[in-house]
Amino acid sequence: MTYQYSFTPEIVRHLQTIERARAEVTLTVLPPAIAEGLRLRARVRSTHFSTRIEGNRLTLVEAEQAVLEGKGFPGRERDTLEVQHYFKALAQVEAWVEEGKPITEERVRQLHSLIFTGKGKRPTPYRDGQNVIKDSGGGIVYLPPEASDVPNLMKELTEWIQNSERELPVPVIAGIAHYQFVVVHPYYDGNGRTARALATWILYRGGYDLGRFYALEEFYAQDLQGYYDALVTHPNHNYYFGRAEADVTPWLAYFLKGMAAVFETVSTEIRSQALAPDEKVESLLRKLDRRARIVLGLFSKQEEITANDVARVLGLSPRQAREIMTEWVNAGWLEASNMARKTRKYSLSAEYRRFIG
Repeated sequence: MTYQYSFTPEIVRHLQTIERARAEVTLTVLPPAIAEGLRLRARVRSTHFSTRIEGNRLTLVEAEQAVLEGKGFPGRERDTLEVQHYFKALAQVEAWVEEGKPITEERVRQLHSLIFTGKGKRPTPYRDGQNVIKDSGGGIVYLPPEASDVPNLMKELTEWIQNSERELPVPVIAGIAHYQFVVVHPYYDGNGRTARALATWILYRGGYDLGRFYALEEFYAQDLQGYYDALVTHPNHNYYFGRAEADVTPWLAYFLKGMAAVFETVSTEIRSQALAPDEKVESLLRKLDRRARIVLGLFSKQEEITANDVARVLGLSPRQAREIMTEWVNAGWLEASNMARKTRKYSLSAEYRRFIG
């Protein structure tokens, strides 16, 4: 599979900005709990703005309450489930990256399953019929490829992602993958959310996680019409009459413009909170695995946490959360109080409290 695009001066300029911000953040040291708190905030913002693009009615505060506190909102149950599912899907993306798992067609289908149903054990089958996209007046906005062509197109897309990792800049791969997923439109619903999560997955996997401090979705949500306009790369709405062979340079310029803007903003914010490198802090942090570091971020906002807090942020059952927290107490970085099972709370050990910033 090949895509038509050009490395215009604008695109090259955006790539240079991205690389500069990436280097600055890489060299910046933050207090560990602040860093993890920022990562948690970024995942919440990614969740809120990606679902908001699709019409989710929860505010940012409500989305945070839904994913971190398990709060429900009567009359907006679907909205609540959407943000909880997307939050869980981003956690799975982070886990796949941490484990070095490649991007495969089955995992992309599993990603959609997490986003759409909240359960990723059974990858979602592709649509079995046409899925015409219409405007509010009933006019056709886009006619995707026939359902019979979707499996081969998705196979080609995931193979292209794998084969391009050593040939193209990672942000370019992420931008094109985002575009092509939306163009193929392999599902009846959840295509936009999955496309954005896939782009994030590619960036994280390729070393452009920027400490996982950013939410690209916020840029699109604040410029929604520009986002939709950029995805229209050909005047004909039919996939087979122009869209399949369209020059994606305008979309790529838009995608990289947003990425550059978000990376610059994050770089500025991170530098303002930087610390001098500290070997003691780094030594303590190296003892924590990915899940422990995520939980550490909860302590940037509160002094004590519960098993339910951990279950929600890691996508575990309360029983699994209690088991892993017992392991962390034994490891010496958590301390338990209120030992009754239902009221038990946990705080950082004295050694770790000294280094949370």
